[in-house]
Amino acid sequence: MSNKTLIVIGNGMVGHHFLEQFVATPAADDYKVIVFGEEKQLAYDRVHLSEYFSGSTHADLAMGTADWYTENDIDLHLHEQVTGIDREARTVTTPKGSYQYDELVLATGSYPFVPPINGKDNANCFVYRTLDDLDAIRACADVARTGVVVGGGLLGLEAANALKSLGLDAHVVEFAPRLMPVQLDEDGGAVLRSKIEELGVQVHTEKATTGIVDGEDCRLRMNFSDDSFLETDLIVFSAGIRPQDALARACELEIGERGGIMVNNQCTTSDSHIHAIGECALWNQQIFGLVAPGYTMARTLAAALNNDEEAAFTGADMSTKLKLLGVDVGSIGDAHGKTPGARNIRFNDEKAGHYRRIVVSEDGKKLLGAILVGDNSHYDTLLQYALNGIDLPENPESLILPESQGGAPTLGPDALPDTAQICSCHNVTKGDICCSIDAGATDLGAVKSETKASSGCGGCAALLKNVVDSELEKRGVEVSKDICEHFPYSRQDLFNIVKVNGIRTFRTLIEQHGRGHGCDICKPAVASILATCWNEHILATDHVPLQDTNDTFMANMQKNGTYSIVPRVPGGEITPDKLIVLGQVAKEYNLYTKITGGQRVDLFGATLSELPDIWEKLIAAGFETGHAYGKSLRTVKSCVGSTWCRYGVQDSVGMAIFLEDRYKGLRAPHKVKMGVSGCTRECAEAQSKDIGVIATENGWNLYVCGNGGMRPRHADLFATDLDDEQLIKTIDRVLMFYVRTADRLQRTSVWMENMEGGLDYLKEVVLEDRLGIGDELEQHMADLVGTYQCEWKTAVEDPEKRKRFREFVNAPEKKDPVQMWTTERDQRRPLLETDAEPA
Repeated sequence: MSNKTLIVIGNGMVGHHFLEQFVATPAADDYKVIVFGEEKQLAYDRVHLSEYFSGSTHADLAMGTADWYTENDIDLHLHEQVTGIDREARTVTTPKGSYQYDELVLATGSYPFVPPINGKDNANCFVYRTLDDLDAIRACADVARTGVVVGGGLLGLEAANALKSLGLDAHVVEFAPRLMPVQLDEDGGAVLRSKIEELGVQVHTEKATTGIVDGEDCRLRMNFSDDSFLETDLIVFSAGIRPQDALARACELEIGERGGIMVNNQCTTSDSHIHAIGECALWNQQIFGLVAPGYTMARTLAAALNNDEEAAFTGADMSTKLKLLGVDVGSIGDAHGKTPGARNIRFNDEKAGHYRRIVVSEDGKKLLGAILVGDNSHYDTLLQYALNGIDLPENPESLILPESQGGAPTLGPDALPDTAQICSCHNVTKGDICCSIDAGATDLGAVKSETKASSGCGGCAALLKNVVDSELEKRGVEVSKDICEHFPYSRQDLFNIVKVNGIRTFRTLIEQHGRGHGCDICKPAVASILATCWNEHILATDHVPLQDTNDTFMANMQKNGTYSIVPRVPGGEITPDKLIVLGQVAKEYNLYTKITGGQRVDLFGATLSELPDIWEKLIAAGFETGHAYGKSLRTVKSCVGSTWCRYGVQDSVGMAIFLEDRYKGLRAPHKVKMGVSGCTRECAEAQSKDIGVIATENGWNLYVCGNGGMRPRHADLFATDLDDEQLIKTIDRVLMFYVRTADRLQRTSVWMENMEGGLDYLKEVVLEDRLGIGDELEQHMADLVGTYQCEWKTAVEDPEKRKRFREFVNAPEKKDPVQMWTTERDQRRPLLETDAEPA
């Protein structure tokens, strides 16, 4: 029977994690636990808050359920704010009454800092902290054109991404000279700025806002200290956080000079019966604004209350790995090289937009810190060098160079000591993972369930999987091929589950066969599977949140934030009338035009709002979407064949048109390209394609699984002298077997190389029907061909779908992005930094 009371003020991520830890200790039997939460919702994952704008609900983000609190005898008071603490009487007060405590935990977190600017209290000014905040921002954005985020740090860029996802023209205003000034140096900030501006978010640095007044063209005008201004319809303040220490101040606990409740190594305040954890706590004059240190504090306090004399919080690693607006950013340890004697090594690939900097000790033996922008593939290796004091290679620069330039391979799991910290959120080491496997965990999911690794921010997911796979293989256990942490299945398994069970939405699939909310790995993969199985429109309500940027707007976003228009030109054959229409459209909208290597005409420079109007004109002229934005059939290249060429032995153009019309819209794990040559002179370069067809005197030779690109591969001869019917039947089977069995983002060439038995096995399956699925593969392809729809035709004819392409919700005019233009070879192109003046 519990005879003492433990009160927790705050039901955020850290407060909830403390409860999870505390109820598992013997000490929990001695306490009645009461929890107060200021919000009306249960604790939810603020790290993934932006997913709320892409379809996630509170239930998706929730960290627990009401039943869990009941099962653990926790008295939960939501939407009940604690207004006072009486330390002498040991009571807390709320509008509903007074509650006695023996031990009190303050997990009140932080609040957004809003600079003291005149006009900051305008109804169209918001902060970005809670679900209620996001609801208010979304309501305002529904009738807005432009949005500004004040603050270019981590949360500020998250907020900017949210505004962009709501269809607003997004801007970021930062007081410092660069974005993310705490994590990045000048060069790293410049690369990040360039990448973000390429995505259509305008960045304004070294701007101090002096006032917010009514605007002329927009609702608000932000006046800056340099006499410039910016007009916008809504403002989101994300200029940092401050510890929520008001209750502690009022009851005269010791507070830091700049705020924060002072705590010792056991997370106890100046009052031995009051404790503080998370962003409200000040340890060693430090406030920790990441979830991992807060979780460490929560575990420390739970252990201390259980009379664990060794429990101590001794600081935390503040390294971060993020994807901001789709751009990789990483910061490790002493990223700015403040350690005496530290040396810096930099790698800057301006063309690729990759910046890497490592900070090494004076003797060159230890890694002290690192900065990564544009490519986080080196992050896990560098973090382990830094955290575990592993000796650097003789040439430390090899750690940040590409392999083609002498770069060192990644640090394998075997090189890590058992003390290596894999998950900082839950303080899980490699040794902990090995122990969980030795205790019976036989897959990644079981290890995560046992250790909680990668269930915090998720940044360690890739490293965790590598360690688990390595340790399982050492023990002779077959390694899981799960697509990601949310589905215990491969892509092939998911395809079969969707097809056999008739599952038509991601939500149904993850509820019945997965866990969590999904991620950037499984969502697009499932979107592709659903499209292949059911051919529903990708902008259907259930499917939109799964798509990446290009599929969302059915166009490829270009480096200046505009989009490309790529109509299908089957086989490269086009009538003069259609050519004229392309020219007229390009001229009307001032688009850059180029004939591509795939024998069609690409039009560049369209704004988002222009896309439906342009496509309406093209569709009226008989064009269809070319699917240049999708992982699907792109083009079927052809020569003129026997119709015109004196060497041609078959009608290559006719066959190319037939193939393109048959397979257009086929969604696949990766893009698919084809070619048809009218003779062995190979003018269509068919042997460098996923599907290559070459005419012979007796029919067609079929080549499969070739590709150009970064790793060119010659296609393999698959079958010879096929007639038209045999050719189509064989291609149907090859493509559908590929679509069903390949991994996500796997080209046909890699698929076949990784297939046990390779080309010979593929021939057995397709030509000899070894698996007895030939008829099924053909029927599935026939179903897809029969249900084809031009995605752009469907979109322009649906008023609701057209709304997604509005740049300015409450204004009919269509404006260009802020991108400047110039003229080159009589065509418009984006203005580059090296250009002198705009045209």
